[in-house]
Amino acid sequence: MGKDSFSFKQFVVRHDRCGQKVGTDGVLLGAWANGGKRILDIGTGSGLIALMMAQRFLQAAVTGIEIDEEACKQACENVRESKFYHRISLFHSPLQSFSFDEKFDSIVSNPPFFVDSLKAAEVQRTNARHTDSLSFRDLIVCSERLMGEDSTLSLIVPTDAVEPIVAQAALVGLRLSRRCDVKTVERKAPKRSLLELTNRRNVVYSFEVQLLNASDGSRSEWYHRLTKDFYL
Repeated sequence: MGKDSFSFKQFVVRHDRCGQKVGTDGVLLGAWANGGKRILDIGTGSGLIALMMAQRFLQAAVTGIEIDEEACKQACENVRESKFYHRISLFHSPLQSFSFDEKFDSIVSNPPFFVDSLKAAEVQRTNARHTDSLSFRDLIVCSERLMGEDSTLSLIVPTDAVEPIVAQAALVGLRLSRRCDVKTVERKAPKRSLLELTNRRNVVYSFEVQLLNASDGSRSEWYHRLTKDFYL
């Protein structure tokens, strides 16, 4: 496959019509997040995380929503060509107006997170990367509305966005249950954080810091274990 697609062990993701390409952030979240019987992927883009969650949780019904029409069409094509097509439903919809007959056990999102930085020239890429179309507040408030009892919301965000997200979550009754800060190499500070927020009453909080790359430039043991069922 060329640069317009990415081959995993059990599916192929084409992303040439998507503002957000297949990347490490999406793979990390799809391999790290907890699941359930009903899973929602907010901002599904190419469908990568929805496909990963369907592969990991074999009894799950996975729903994906995407605001960009072309990306949603491509995600539908990727899903139809996979063996998980019968358990994944995709909708062209912004989160703010999305409604569903049932609540979700697990919600996952690799959300847009640039707030004040220079915007991309293409509208599609801007929507995929900047908070203009989905603020952190809207993400938290709307997600909480769609969560069932004992549900989780899992995100991957810049580490410097963790505090405002956790503060916003507290306003709607969500608490941080897991956090994993990710470094590219040992000598650098973490740039990404994997977060799990929950509405469970009893929460045992866990925190860890992990590396993407070993000292020789190869995948770290942690990253290899986390993603071994996906990468070729």
